[in-house]
Amino acid sequence: MNPEAKLAENLLDKSKLEMVPTRMGFGKGLVEAGDKDKRVMALCCDLTESTQVHLFAQKYPDRYIEIGIAEQNMVCVAAGLALQGKIPFVTSYATFGPGRNNEQIRTAVCISNLPVKIGGMHAGVSVGPDGMTHQALEDIALMRVLPRMIVIVPCDALESQKATLAAAFNNQPTYLRFGREKTPVFTAADTPFEIGKALILRDGKDVAIVGCGTLLYNSLLAAEELSKEGIECMVINSHTVKPLDEKVIIEAAQKTGAVVSVEEHQVAGGLGSAIAECLAKNHPVPQEFIGAQDRFGESGQPDELIEAMGMGVNSIKEAVKKVISRKAGIDK
Repeated sequence: MNPEAKLAENLLDKSKLEMVPTRMGFGKGLVEAGDKDKRVMALCCDLTESTQVHLFAQKYPDRYIEIGIAEQNMVCVAAGLALQGKIPFVTSYATFGPGRNNEQIRTAVCISNLPVKIGGMHAGVSVGPDGMTHQALEDIALMRVLPRMIVIVPCDALESQKATLAAAFNNQPTYLRFGREKTPVFTAADTPFEIGKALILRDGKDVAIVGCGTLLYNSLLAAEELSKEGIECMVINSHTVKPLDEKVIIEAAQKTGAVVSVEEHQVAGGLGSAIAECLAKNHPVPQEFIGAQDRFGESGQPDELIEAMGMGVNSIKEAVKKVISRKAGIDK
């Protein structure tokens, strides 16, 4: 079993943690990748500040291409650049990329196995008042089903920066998912990141909570509260949804006998589905799913929507208790 990852100090006191959108980590990581390799390029659909690509465009204007509102064309241009040896990053809101340009990603990028990197911004319900048309809750599923596509969902801005840099040089089609809202930075500068390697953030013997993205912070809070009730939860950061770190997931299921998946995404087709597929083949245990339950989002403040859609701390605690009761029934 992997050792627990080092986390930020004052982890459980949100008021003492830096609050930064994960998309800002992407912007910094993209510039860092550009510093390391002149092949790195960026393309955007008139959303440079929203996607944080403006940082790259300002430093490397000769390596930035403004496409305009044409997401399908953006992917095809990126595929052409990749064929010429470039490392292109394409960025838009996740509802438009990979939502609108899914067919071009499939045909121009994945079938040809080109190292195009897709940055899906404002994913989940973090766009708040923009409502269901702009709240991407299906994007992980769209990308996970594509052969050759890597899918990464970082948990905070620091991990987003590391993930962007790693994705730049993995030589594979890669989808990176980021949020709009400021969220806690709860990993540390020396917290390791490796594509395909899950991290244990907290050990426990009763239930394994496996999550991705910013909801991992809620998972840690829920685990701490449950600990006071005598329930010890393992919390795993499965930042790479594909390829899933099956070894860590299976070992966690073997140790705890129950799993709760947590993601700001439809429960169908995302991380929870990937975990269920893995465990069904290798070590079946009771599993509960935190995420959007076959519904679209709605307008509202991000924190309010997280609660309303059953993705808050209390909902995670309820799912843990439910899966424990199911495990107890099986054990009898």
